Amino acid sequence: VDPQQPERLKGVLIPLLEKMKHPIPLDQVRIGLMEDSHINAANAGGGEFYVTTGLLQRANDEQLAGVLAHEVPHADLGHMSKLQTIGAGTNIAAILLSAFGVPGSGLLPMAGDLLIARPYGRDAEYAADRHGAELLQTTGHDGKRIMAATLTWLMQAEGPGAGGFFATHPATHDRIQRVQT
Repeated sequence: VDPQQPERLKGVLIPLLEKMKHPIPLDQVRIGLMEDSHINAANAGGGEFYVTTGLLQRANDEQLAGVLAHEVPHADLGHMSKLQTIGAGTNIAAILLSAFGVPGSGLLPMAGDLLIARPYGRDAEYAADRHGAELLQTTGHDGKRIMAATLTWLMQAEGPGAGGFFATHPATHDRIQRVQT
């Protein structure tokens, strides 16, 4: 990776982090690099973010800002902790039901994932897009335009993202429509 990429990442990410409603202290933020040609980034919670080499190599600064502006809200809005709570709750329920001999209780975590966590995850993605546009706006950029343009670029570069019942993310074209309204 180009030695200038860490400075580029900091230059894009720090203004977004500083505008959070629940800021993460900058000394607690960690950015990991994943060797992957796909355009992607992730928020692992606890101030930990990951970006792929494909994102850094293929995105211009505005597209990088759009992608990171989507990931930062997952921390600001508490999405990671909420998903962890849902997972823990379904696992505890499965253990308790199993202890009482309830048949099929081992399927509860999978059912919880399909019926609770994934729909919540899709709603969280819409919320992250919306809040990401707001964060970009507070840094002096046209947030809705950048978010919609970034999602359009992602759809063209990586495919439309089908959405659907088993998906963790809504279809990209739906995300574009929502962020523009």
